Amino acid sequence: MGNKNKTISFRVNEDAFETLRDIAEERDISLSAVFRDYVDMLVAHDGQVRVVPESGPGGAGDESFPPKIEVPKSFVREHERLELEAEHLREQLEEHKRYVNYLREQLEDGDDEVIQLEDLDGEPDEPSFRLG
Repeated sequence: MGNKNKTISFRVNEDAFETLRDIAEERDISLSAVFRDYVDMLVAHDGQVRVVPESGPGGAGDESFPPKIEVPKSFVREHERLELEAEHLREQLEEHKRYVNYLREQLEDGDDEVIQLEDLDGEPDEPSFRLG
């Protein structure tokens, strides 16, 4: 069997359609060719396509890539405080886990007899006592 072309149709809003038509005119190709090129690129790169402006990844050219932003000191301090608090909570969790394990070991090792409350009720023909 040969390779058969398939047709894909979808809807776009009017602004997107005009932009796509402008791209096709700018490249002097048909609108269908724009989509075919995009689909071919998408298939060739296993769905990993990134749009980069013609001026390059830095945008206008004078900006460095990757872009850098300035963060207020208060944000950095809050982040550090939260990291310390998270570390403290992790330590408390570990301490709690150790304590629970200790209690489990005590329970398993203990030979103390456990008395169930139901066993204290006694037989139905025995006299019962009421407190209070």
